[in-house]
Amino acid sequence: MKDAQLRVRSLVTALILLLVTSLGATAQETDNDFLSNLHQFRVSNYKSLDAYYRFSAVGDTETLNEIVANINAANEAMNVIADSEKGILSAEQTERLNQEFDKFKTLMRTNINDVRKTGYPDLRMVSDMANHALTMNQTATELYEVAKESTGTVVNERIEAARSAAVTIAQMMAKYSARTNSQVAQTFQGSSSEVPLDEQAKAFDQMLANLRKGEASGELKAALENLTSKWQFIRGSYINYNDNNVAFVIDRYSKGILQGLETTIDLLKSNA
Repeated sequence: MKDAQLRVRSLVTALILLLVTSLGATAQETDNDFLSNLHQFRVSNYKSLDAYYRFSAVGDTETLNEIVANINAANEAMNVIADSEKGILSAEQTERLNQEFDKFKTLMRTNINDVRKTGYPDLRMVSDMANHALTMNQTATELYEVAKESTGTVVNERIEAARSAAVTIAQMMAKYSARTNSQVAQTFQGSSSEVPLDEQAKAFDQMLANLRKGEASGELKAALENLTSKWQFIRGSYINYNDNNVAFVIDRYSKGILQGLETTIDLLKSNA
């Protein structure tokens, strides 16, 4: 009888421990999902800027659809952030980011309509949008750090390096597109608060080096090698950004790097 009671008690204890562990893992996954949405928010906004600069030069439907798809992706991420019930960010912090995003969407809509109506952009409005995008994504980056601290989330250092690299290459891609397609490039590229492309490229070198630290085999090894190969192909164009380079090749390879970084993040998560 006593043996049976002990077995039942042991089973109940084991079930409780399993439940607590499961709840802890679920909470950790939720926190990481929140950070993932803040990350996607930043990347998607820079990708929409990249597409806009190309649209301002050619005005084609395919590029317009690319802008819309990236704005929608940022919007979905913002909705998840705003609807979170975990209290990771305060209501004021979330509302601040939401309001900055609303302004960015309004500026994007206005600039798209200018190109569709007149065939060319209003340089002052494009400058406003570019500068506001920088401010908005700086806010998102600050809140990303706040969210990590408030949840005590332990994020894999290589995942952090990959996310930082993705945001950096997305911003570089948008800035290079501005230089290629818009007369307002000097505002987006040369403001006193901006880091020049060549310096960002060198920072990306270090992020990629940090990402490659540690063991890598199979799919992860292949993804990292592919990333490195693509980066080496266009690195010189970002370092020497004033040279005459083939813009569509740089854009295509930058997007390939972005996709590779997202694949790497997924692989690192699955191996954690």
